[in-house]
Amino acid sequence: MSTAANSIAFVSSDTTDAKAALESLSARYGQRSIAEAAVVVALGGDGFLLQTLRDTMGTGKKVYGMNRGTIGFLMNEYRSGGLTERIAAAVAETIRPLEMLAVTSEGETVSALAINEVALWRQSYQTAKIRISVDEQIRLEELSCDGVMIATPAGSTAYNLSAHGPILPLDAPLLALTPVSPFRPRRWRGALLSNKATVRFDILEPEKRPVNAAADHTEVKAVTSVTVRESPAATATLLFDPNHSWNERILAEQFRY
Repeated sequence: MSTAANSIAFVSSDTTDAKAALESLSARYGQRSIAEAAVVVALGGDGFLLQTLRDTMGTGKKVYGMNRGTIGFLMNEYRSGGLTERIAAAVAETIRPLEMLAVTSEGETVSALAINEVALWRQSYQTAKIRISVDEQIRLEELSCDGVMIATPAGSTAYNLSAHGPILPLDAPLLALTPVSPFRPRRWRGALLSNKATVRFDILEPEKRPVNAAADHTEVKAVTSVTVRESPAATATLLFDPNHSWNERILAEQFRY
């Protein structure tokens, strides 16, 4: 891909390093509004990059992240020089978010998009009891657990990985269904599903065992059911340096431990 230096919009998180990088890069390359820019350069950590992707989703903007955070798994290495050349040579990856449709105990329906995962977790000291259906077929009649999630390939290295879920290549047509601290069935470790699958979680005993749900940062309290599928329309585009691609990072991560 190619872009001119004056078609970049720089955005940053609130950390000192990120704001300093924003000031330096804006002075060097110029600053355009997000509406005018072809590429948005996000300066911060993975969380800020995901927020930038959510903010620009559906606009056709491409997002190039540079790490001014802590881990920066999704980010490119920060360097101030040669930025327009790096962006021109970058590899584009298209991300499709999940759509969550949650119904609350009061009958309210809440919809939200998630780039990382849709997660459910117990609201009280008692374990949650959840029935799991895939494409309208019950696959697990009752899961007793602290929680459960559906993760995208982009989110597979986040909460999903900390819950011992699988790491997925970004271009894999898969979703990870991963339990959090399963009690019954104790040996169940989740499943890999087609990205075309629709998953429904029904909360059993919702008054006694209340459950919250979240699509990334959008939280819904006291849900009775949650339906999740990959969005057929919404997309976001992430840019990676060719020598530090997402698939290379995924492969390296799986051999790290």
